Amino acid sequence: MSEDFNMTMRKFLKQVGVTSQQAIEDAMRTAGAEATAGKEFTARMVLTIDGLDIEHVVTGQIKGRE
Repeated sequence: MSEDFNMTMRKFLKQVGVTSQQAIEDAMRTAGAEATAGKEFTARMVLTIDGLDIEHVVTGQIKGRE
C-alpha cells in the first residue's frame, strides 16, 4: 500500500481511538461512580466505509471505575 494510504488510515484510526475514549469517559462520568462502579459494560464498535463493501465489528468489555 502507498505511504499516503498508510498515513491517512493511521490518522483516521488515531482519531477514532481518541474520540471514542473521550466519549466513553464522558458517558461514565455522566452516569456517575455509583452507577458504574464494579460493573462491566459490553462495547461494540462498527466500522463501515462508503463505497466499499465492509462492515467490521469489534466487541469487548469495559469495566466501570472503582
